[in-house]
Amino acid sequence: MSIEEKKDNNYLTDVEVMRPEADLVEDKVTQEELNATSADLAMAAEKLDSMTLERCKAIMTQVLEMHQYDQNFPSSSLDAIKDLLENPDVTANPDKHAELIHAMKLEALLVTENSPYAEVRAVVDNTDDPTMPSLTFRVWVIGIVFAGAGAFINQLFSIRQPQVYVSSQVAQLLAWPFGKLMERTMPHKEFNFFGRHSLNPGPFNKKEHMLITIMATVAFNTPYTGYIVFTQALPQYFGQSYAKDFGYQILNTIGSNFVGYGLAGLCRRFIVYPSFCVWPSSLTSLAINKAFHSDDSIAVPGPLKRIYTWSRMKLFMMAFVSMFIYWWFPGYIFQALSTFNWLSWIAPNNMAFNNIVGMNNGLGLNPLPTFDFNVPSFNGWTPLVIPLFSVMNQWVGMCLGFFMIIGIYWTNKWDTAYLPINSNKVFANDGSRYNVTKILNDDGIFDNEKYQVYSEPYMSAANITVYFWFFALYTATISYTALYHRHELASGFRGFWRSVKKTFKKGDGQFGDDDEDLGEDIHFRLMRSYKEVPEWCYFIVLLVALGIGCAGVGAYPTNTSPAVVVFGIIMAILFVIPIGLIAAVTGVQVTLNVLAEFIGGGGFAVGDALAMNYFKMYGYIVTAQAIYFANDLKLAHYVKIPPKHTFAAQMVATVVSTFVCTGIFNYQMSFKNVCTSDAQFAMSCPGENTFFTAAVFWGTLGPQKLFGPGGRYKLMLLGFPIGFVLPIITWLLSKKFPRNKWIRSFHPVMFCYGPIMFAPYNLSYMWPMVMLTWFSWGYIKPRYLAFWSRYNYVLAAAWSAAIAIAAIVIFFAVQIPDVSIDWWGNNVPYQGCENAACVLLEIPEKGYFGREPGTYN
Repeated sequence: MSIEEKKDNNYLTDVEVMRPEADLVEDKVTQEELNATSADLAMAAEKLDSMTLERCKAIMTQVLEMHQYDQNFPSSSLDAIKDLLENPDVTANPDKHAELIHAMKLEALLVTENSPYAEVRAVVDNTDDPTMPSLTFRVWVIGIVFAGAGAFINQLFSIRQPQVYVSSQVAQLLAWPFGKLMERTMPHKEFNFFGRHSLNPGPFNKKEHMLITIMATVAFNTPYTGYIVFTQALPQYFGQSYAKDFGYQILNTIGSNFVGYGLAGLCRRFIVYPSFCVWPSSLTSLAINKAFHSDDSIAVPGPLKRIYTWSRMKLFMMAFVSMFIYWWFPGYIFQALSTFNWLSWIAPNNMAFNNIVGMNNGLGLNPLPTFDFNVPSFNGWTPLVIPLFSVMNQWVGMCLGFFMIIGIYWTNKWDTAYLPINSNKVFANDGSRYNVTKILNDDGIFDNEKYQVYSEPYMSAANITVYFWFFALYTATISYTALYHRHELASGFRGFWRSVKKTFKKGDGQFGDDDEDLGEDIHFRLMRSYKEVPEWCYFIVLLVALGIGCAGVGAYPTNTSPAVVVFGIIMAILFVIPIGLIAAVTGVQVTLNVLAEFIGGGGFAVGDALAMNYFKMYGYIVTAQAIYFANDLKLAHYVKIPPKHTFAAQMVATVVSTFVCTGIFNYQMSFKNVCTSDAQFAMSCPGENTFFTAAVFWGTLGPQKLFGPGGRYKLMLLGFPIGFVLPIITWLLSKKFPRNKWIRSFHPVMFCYGPIMFAPYNLSYMWPMVMLTWFSWGYIKPRYLAFWSRYNYVLAAAWSAAIAIAAIVIFFAVQIPDVSIDWWGNNVPYQGCENAACVLLEIPEKGYFGREPGTYN
């Protein structure tokens, strides 16, 4: 299309009108090669004269080392970097390679003066005002109030089915009007409190807003201790009355919460500071922040050959309001729009058909499974945010899991054909749900005689597949990190050691002042304006929390050694960096719950459910907490909040949340028939019931009976070596074919992650994520990068926030009063096999399947 034709179709920005057509074509090619917008390139071009070829090659050498296996880094840029560095003729005859050198100088400036990633440049500014106030009086007021209120609501309703959960995005939205209100009403009065402060330091700014959001994020995650306290204290579980003691509760809650915080701080150099640690899941919060605090109505070309001038704020508000109204339909009025299992409506009682296509009880093979944006958020993700390579690797792995499940089920391997095909429950040999209380004595200890009379535990075909790939996932995480991130690990340890030596020699220094890395992005360099929190502060937090956790176990009649806590933390220390690196790149967190249960129940807490629970809490949830805290540290890093302010805000918010949530435990347990099917206010404790079953299953019964010698599922242990070898194979292939884009895009850990999303979820939940991500990242982004950069994350944030608030309103407005709409559109998703799972084989006439009672392993 010519310049004149573009003018006639209103397709040119004002800048383009003034530029020659040849320049526009060249600029378009450069944008595609470097995955950068014209604005990004224009900003880099301003400093082009300062970038010599020698400096460019020095930077590109480090960039290649850091990003050669980075699936987020553009392949086209990586290929050009290799051409620059590997072709000696570039240095000998630079005039012949002027276009390549020009592009690489721009790339070097993008890497050092901005972020290497278009998705980060889309929502994060590459400038900072160190004088902008952050930890202000209004931050403390709004942050503490929100932290306490959110923790109260989330903990109170954590045992309800369905659960009500207030996300940090809700707090982020509400913080804006409260902040502006205090800006307009508070007096400009100064006071002394560890320095001079003002009740009203001026306009409510983006650093204050993000700091409140960070406080809400850490506070809204309810403590894992609740699961242990409920299952210990209530009579239908273990019935240990000392678990109702507030001292016991607070000690273990503080221990588990703050150990994770200490680990996150100690691992900053590995999983927060490096530029390749994008943390995709944090970009929606940054998009909301940018929408509220920037005026960006500059025209950008987009789809349909149009120019789009809406600001981020306008799009956010329009998308938010429209989704809030729309979601009443799939969320309440017309629920078939959410569970759109239309294929099952054709033959609702056909067992084989529904086991393949069913969305509730089947494997979910459905090309159009939902009209609900919340469905692909099933795993805690926000659609449009997770990178395309990550989603596609998971999808391919999930498809492999689909065929594995079919093969296991229809061959009746491990007696799976007597059970639902896709369930995460544990079953007895009569097809009923496994009742763990039938294998315990009066003291809650495993009774082998009762076990031999009752039943062995059985798992569905999908659950067996999930465990196999969980085992593969853990070993793949280790070998992948060792191979693909060894340079980053070495660099992080060097920086950590230099920081420790510097602390002993000179005291606390500026942020990152011990690193001189030409490959670091602008955000790292801008943070050097602020004092860093020394490692010893986080180490003290870790040690104190460890001591408190050990006291919580040792000072009460738990019959468990505090050493279990130490072993759990050692496991967390070993895995936090590998898991953190993968989460920072892919947006997906590898959870350690199955590994903690496997190791705890098989090695450190054999036959002791409670000891296994402590090991699980400190081995699994501490790692998860550390990842959450690290994500928030990256948010502060992007917004340029002083590290000491972030440290103080996170600590205080965590303390508030800890005491608020712990204070509610006993109040929740006072509800009539709590944690039963007849519970008052629907407080039936679905999570606690699952936790209790897992505790007895893995702790009392133990993994030896399932996976040990003679165990029915010992073949599943092959997942461990397969997972370990898979990254080695892909790494060798990448060495053999370094420019093959398919091999470079393959992520073995995400591939292993795909199959574990079955039981109870299925393809119907993942397929919408694939479609949305491909359309956004695979179609829109390559063609309209400026349009995508401005609107993608804002749209994702607006829709997710609208659904969260709509769900809360629906819950309090119509679900608590028990106002329901009984009609076809709400009933049709739950007919036939989609209501009660259909099975391939009926239970034999003798009343059970499998081995004879009395012969169990």
